[in-house]
Amino acid sequence: MYSALAELEAQLPTCTACDLLGISRASVYRWRTAKPFGPAQRPVVSAPASALSPHERTEILAALDSDRFADKAPEQIWAILLDQGVYLGSVSTYYRVLRANGQLRERRAQARHPPRAHPVLQASGPNEVWSWDITKLKGQDRGIYFDLYAIMDIFSRKMMNWEVHSTETGELAKNFIEQAIARNDGIMPTHIHSDNGTSMTSKSVADLLTDLHITRSLSRPKVSNDNPYSEAAFKTLKYCPAFPDSFTTVGEAASFSDLFFDYYNNQHRHSGIGLYTPASVHDGTWKYVRDARQEVLDAAYRTHPDRFIAGPPQAPRLPAKVWINNPRTKIESSTDSHTH
Repeated sequence: MYSALAELEAQLPTCTACDLLGISRASVYRWRTAKPFGPAQRPVVSAPASALSPHERTEILAALDSDRFADKAPEQIWAILLDQGVYLGSVSTYYRVLRANGQLRERRAQARHPPRAHPVLQASGPNEVWSWDITKLKGQDRGIYFDLYAIMDIFSRKMMNWEVHSTETGELAKNFIEQAIARNDGIMPTHIHSDNGTSMTSKSVADLLTDLHITRSLSRPKVSNDNPYSEAAFKTLKYCPAFPDSFTTVGEAASFSDLFFDYYNNQHRHSGIGLYTPASVHDGTWKYVRDARQEVLDAAYRTHPDRFIAGPPQAPRLPAKVWINNPRTKIESSTDSHTH
């Protein structure tokens, strides 16, 4: 095709030759101006005259990696050297040298905190695991708060003791736990769980639990889910319709707490324990309450069996076990994520 076109172009214009051969004139021009295949040749750029020499780069890197400056930022190093009359390069030059050597990262020494194992506690009856915490109750003056100490049995949900103080100390916490055991007829739990507050981790509390042979359990830092029972009880308290906006004195806060927790223990039907009261679960009288409920349900079934499609109704029972961080839940969640 090229040879025929060349012969015709010797005698005719290119456009006429293209028409005779049935080819596009634009295609001919593209063929003639096409660049050869292969990677483009990049022009060789020479290093500027002001570029650092290999020796200077080595000198900068040695200074940056020295024991003296290994944990300092390039800006700090530049300023310190400059104050000593030494100039190795600009701050941006320091960063370029670090980048070229794969060291552009956090240079300062970092604290390493090993991961805290999450607490795993199980209770299959009262007086096995108690949980306690302290919450703030707002005073009437700005910045004034009262501290409500509260400890509960996680199986029965009974509040074993509660006290209101104007401050939070390890000694008050120690006396508070001792009073809780006294109010429980001297019966001690196997475990006492709490978060990592200063009172909970105080030496006074630690020594007391050691002397009483009670195992102390602590939540992970900043993980409120590790202390769910106490957190839920405080939410129930503060969402109570009668909960005031503020308290005038410690005595007023204590009086309200007495009224609330007496109601909570003896009248509140708790959804987590079959809608029985915490006090009845703790002392075992819930069984008689359940029998009475079952008699009422049986009578209703005998009167109108057609209204109970699923069969005879059953009064709710207690959960067999309660957990703080049930490990089976984590296993099931992991299995579900793999199957979906």
